[in-house]
Amino acid sequence: MLYHLINWLRQTFDIPGGRLFEYISFRTAMAGLLSLFLSIIIGKYVIKILQKKQIGEEIRDLGLSGQMEKKGTPTMGGIIILFSILIPVLLFNKLNNMYIILMIATTAWLGLLGFLDDYIKLVKKNKNGLPSKIKLLGQSLLGLAVGLVLFFHPDVVIKEKEPNPDYVKTEEVFRVENSPIVDKYKQVEITKSTKTTIPFVKNNEFDYAILLKWVGDDYQKWAWLIYIPIIIFIICAVSNGANLTDGLDGLAISTSGIIGATLGVLAYVSGNTIFADYLNIMYIPNTGELMIFTGALVGACLGFYWWNSYPAKVFMGDTGSLALGGIIAVFAIIIRKELLIPILCGIFFVQSISVIMQVAYFKYTKKKYGEGKRIFLMTPIHHHYQKKGIHEAKIVQRFVIVAIILAIVTIVTLKLR
Repeated sequence: MLYHLINWLRQTFDIPGGRLFEYISFRTAMAGLLSLFLSIIIGKYVIKILQKKQIGEEIRDLGLSGQMEKKGTPTMGGIIILFSILIPVLLFNKLNNMYIILMIATTAWLGLLGFLDDYIKLVKKNKNGLPSKIKLLGQSLLGLAVGLVLFFHPDVVIKEKEPNPDYVKTEEVFRVENSPIVDKYKQVEITKSTKTTIPFVKNNEFDYAILLKWVGDDYQKWAWLIYIPIIIFIICAVSNGANLTDGLDGLAISTSGIIGATLGVLAYVSGNTIFADYLNIMYIPNTGELMIFTGALVGACLGFYWWNSYPAKVFMGDTGSLALGGIIAVFAIIIRKELLIPILCGIFFVQSISVIMQVAYFKYTKKKYGEGKRIFLMTPIHHHYQKKGIHEAKIVQRFVIVAIILAIVTIVTLKLR
């Protein structure tokens, strides 16, 4: 809104400095700073309200060091994150950008879904919270909406290079005098694309539609039948992965901040025709606006970390964790980098895999030997290290170091093929 207002004032009254709002870098910085300050300021009052309402964490004793000290810590702090993201985005983004509309809808929808889960558990005192089937349905409906928009909306396009038929490969000395110089490649605009990026591969594009090639020559028009289920799966997996990671003070929010900053870099190069050409990646017009969203996301993460670092004054709850995971998933899908998620979101991925392995092995051994056995002392895997006697603050610091390494590797994949 502020972007559109300043733009109108500049065009109408020629106000000085108005052109600053044309620069993505300026708006990203402003969104990040506002988000940071909002989360710190809002956080103080939200924590007081949650304490007054006695909306605190109910904790079962699982034998983890320092666990019972967290009992009663205010939860539903994800409200701080949601407002700190949405307010700067509404102020500094171009609100007619389809990608920004999708990101706002994702934040609000999954934030509401997580809020309902926390409300049922903490206010209504129903420890089961929102039924898992309802949460999965909510995530799936978001995936369906995102998939339909990205496939059918006319504003969603990618641009690719293909050989220019007008190009003639000749030495300069043989050129006809005053003939125009024609580039070897030309950019072609593609709609309804189901292409994505594969890491570590030279011609690093994969079209999901190929999975339906057995249908016949017109398989492309049915590509959405495979594309949308894949999007639904990714959103559900990453959202729940972030939820599982939210188990130690500062762990989920710090890793989400690192992931968000990395996605911002990927969005910038994907939305810049010069960088996209240099890196030989898909050029996706209008994704540069997502940089402002990542500025707000990273600012919100830093501000919430102010309150959530050890010892935490507030927990984000499902209100924050489901939204953060969904934001990361949808963002990666928009810029066609979702196959990088196992690398970039390696912390979320390992947390989820550890739970799946533990449950599967326990059921297998119980069926075969009559007694269930475990691979880890406890899952998600951060609790395994707690059981081994490592302090949670040290576990978080080490996970953050790993997250930074994974972020660097993710960016390096742009050239390492």
